[in-house]
Amino acid sequence: MFSATSRYYSLPTAVCDLPDGRSVRFVQRRLLPPPEQLAQIGERVVKPRDRLDRIAGEVFGDAEQYWRIADANRAMDPDALTAEPGRRLRITLPPGIPAGGTGG
Repeated sequence: MFSATSRYYSLPTAVCDLPDGRSVRFVQRRLLPPPEQLAQIGERVVKPRDRLDRIAGEVFGDAEQYWRIADANRAMDPDALTAEPGRRLRITLPPGIPAGGTGG
């Protein structure tokens, strides 16, 4: 249903049978991982006019991996992470990959 690099890739799916006979397949809820359980591999200081997708492109080589930075910094609003230049952002591996693994 999703590419292997998507934050939704490993989520279980479910099916809802509607009264009109149609079945709708959907992804179950994704809970944010506790940041302290993610293996930190670096840090990035926010610069003026930074955007999370651009930082992800620089750090991971893929702008669509911005969600990894948001997860690592417990962000419900990813734009808030780059609102203040000088903020230090944790850069981590995805959930389930220990330090020394491959992440980006």
